[in-house]
This record gives sequence, C-alpha cells and structure tokens, in this order.
Amino acid sequence: MSRPASASGSVSNGKPSVPRAPKGTDDVLPPASERWRTLLRAFEDLAGRFGYGLVMTPLFELTELFARGVGEETEVVEKQMYTFEDKAGRSLTLRPEATASVVRAYLAAGLQGVFKGYYTGPMFRYEQPQSGRRRQFHQVGVEYLAETSPDADVEVIELGHRLLSDVGITDARVRLNSIGDAADRAGYRDTLAAFLTERLDALSEDARRRVATNPLRVLDSKADSGVVAGAPAPLDHLGPAADAHFEAVRRGLERRGIPFEITPTLVRGLDYYNRTVFEYVSASWDAAQDALGGGGRYDPLAGILGGPEVPGVGLAMGVDRIVAAMPELPAAGLDVFVAVADPGRRPEALGLLASLRQTGISADADLGGRSLKAQFRLAGRRGARVVAVVGEEWAQGEVTVKDMAGGDEQRVRIEEVPGWATHR
Repeated sequence: MSRPASASGSVSNGKPSVPRAPKGTDDVLPPASERWRTLLRAFEDLAGRFGYGLVMTPLFELTELFARGVGEETEVVEKQMYTFEDKAGRSLTLRPEATASVVRAYLAAGLQGVFKGYYTGPMFRYEQPQSGRRRQFHQVGVEYLAETSPDADVEVIELGHRLLSDVGITDARVRLNSIGDAADRAGYRDTLAAFLTERLDALSEDARRRVATNPLRVLDSKADSGVVAGAPAPLDHLGPAADAHFEAVRRGLERRGIPFEITPTLVRGLDYYNRTVFEYVSASWDAAQDALGGGGRYDPLAGILGGPEVPGVGLAMGVDRIVAAMPELPAAGLDVFVAVADPGRRPEALGLLASLRQTGISADADLGGRSLKAQFRLAGRRGARVVAVVGEEWAQGEVTVKDMAGGDEQRVRIEEVPGWATHR
C-alpha cells in the first residue's frame, strides 16, 4: 500500500522525497551565505561604533504586545501575524517586527534613561511571497530610547545610510516625511477622510474599508497610489513643535551629506509612529517592495504598552533585500589548506591544522584520506590561498607550501607557516 504524499513532499517508489522548506522561506548556504556574513559583520561593527549594544528578545511574544503596539487595524495585525495558542491556552505570536519587543524588554527590565540597542534576526509575516517579501525574513535594526532630540533621528538615519554604503550600495537615498503628533493628525485625519470619501469608487476594497477607521493607512497603499498622489499631505498639518523638529532633522541630514527627498505620502505601516518617518531606496534594488529599510520616531509606543512615556526612534533594515542589492563580492576562501602527502604524518598534519586555527587563520584539511591530487582539487574548490603539504620533510621541521594563485612552491619551517600564509 502506497503512502500518501504530504504537503511538504511526495512519495516515489515507496520512498518519501526530501521535505521542502515552507512556502515563503529560504535556505541560505555557502557560498551565498558569505554575502550575509559580510552584511551582518558590517552592521554589528557599525552599531558598536555608534554606541549601540546587542539586544536579544524572544522569537514569539504574547499576541497582545503586537495588537496594542503595532495597531489592531494595521495590515500586519489584521492579516499577517502567525498567531497560535500554547498548551496553556495563551495566545502567542511569532514576532512580525522587533521594535515593540525591544521597548517591552526595556520597560520590563525597569530601565530608565537613554538606551541604545541593536538587534539581528528573523521576523515572520504571512505574506504573499514575492521578490523582497518573504514569510520568514531577516532584519537588523537599532532603537534609540529616551531621547527627544531631532539629532537622534539624524543619527539613526545616518547609521542606516552608512550601512548601505559600507556594503557597496553607494547610491542609496532617503525618503523622508513627518506625520506630526497626535494632535496634528486629528485634524489632518478628518481632512484626508473627506478627500478619500469623495473618491471611494476609485479606491481598492481595503482602502474603502480604512477610510472610516484609519485613513492614514490608505496613503501607504501601493494599489491606491494614483488616488492618494493628490491627497492633502501630513506636512501641511504639522503643529509648531513637530514642524520645528522636522526642520532640524532636515538640517542635520544636509550637514552630514545624506541625500534625501521629501515624500509627502510616506507614513510607514505601523501605528506607533509619530513625527519623523523614513525609508531607504536604491537603483540596486528594483522590486515592487522597493524599500531596503526604514523606520521613524515612535514616542507614543511605551505608553501604549502600559509604561511611562519614553520617546524613541529606530530603524529596521531588510537583510534579504540588501543582500540581493549588494554588488558582487570577491570569492571568500581559506587562508591555508593542510594537505597530507605522507599518511603516516596525519596526526602531525592535524596538529598543524589546530595550531593555525588557534592563531586566527582560517584553515581546513581533508579528513577522508584522499590522494594528494584529490586534496589539491579540494583546496582549489575551497578557495585556499595556500596549501601546506605535510610529508617526509616534517622530520626536518619543515613543510612544503604552495601559493595557489601564483604557483610558487617552497619549503619553510613549520613555525613560519602562519606568517608565510598571512603575508601572501
């Protein structure tokens, strides 16, 4: 009797096939993963130089955190969250974003005063998979808490722009807007709703539903971009405080030479934002979801979560998208491949391998007893710059080293291999 095929695989000749990765997720393997390593290393180095410390929060949270923090009427909460009950009947959700989690952690720890944290890791949203939009996607980001200065906004925007430049995306520019404070938006909301109501027939079904409940979300709708292009802009309804803040942000970006363009319809997709909102775009990434990252100020969020008023500003960068937009990198390879010419010297070869690794050199060897010719082929596939051959010369305290690029070959003292390899 044959076994039925499952959703994750099929049965052929009575043997199940290898299960597929879930729809909207990706496996990342070498050598493609080297681009990820480059980006993550660049980000962690940059975040450290800007004074941010590592924050790690759970992959899942109480659903209430996102319903309250992100907003019950946002698309994320309404349609995209992976929510489930645990065995005790608690409603939990895989995190769709990290800002609410970081602010919760800050409040739960009883922290006070300025806090600067960075994070990396996967997020989860039930999306319709396409280029740049996955159901499991990866982000890096920073959160700057308990600081109201517009210079904090500028610093966060600068950090994201610097990251893109550091990984070779040199044409990135910033889309910038301000959505003002709650009092500013109250009057603007009525004006916008009236504008959209006059054009209901031209709006998508989702947009028509949001006109009465959350009209600012319509500005963020790609399907309704033609209609909202002529809509009144949040910038025209800023109060004096928000207007002065936005002017200071613009001046700060100009002083730092960061290219930006005012985008009146930019509001971002989450309800906790106020004042500054921004996105990064580049000609290197051309997709329907064209932002490489973005963020903004979220002064109301801590209060929404039940804590004291703690202002904040942050960003999240799309790792998957940035990796795809990065220029080609030089092939990564090993510093040294240790080859065994004399099988009797295998223990000594493995000892040399260990000592090279201990000195910080990337090194590897064949552990399967292959021929010397096969070991050289393996070294070539691994991109080794140098092959150190352990043979009969070991008795004289030497090994034969070969420069794989130039072909130079010579005998060197065993203790000189690390220096010889790192200076080629």
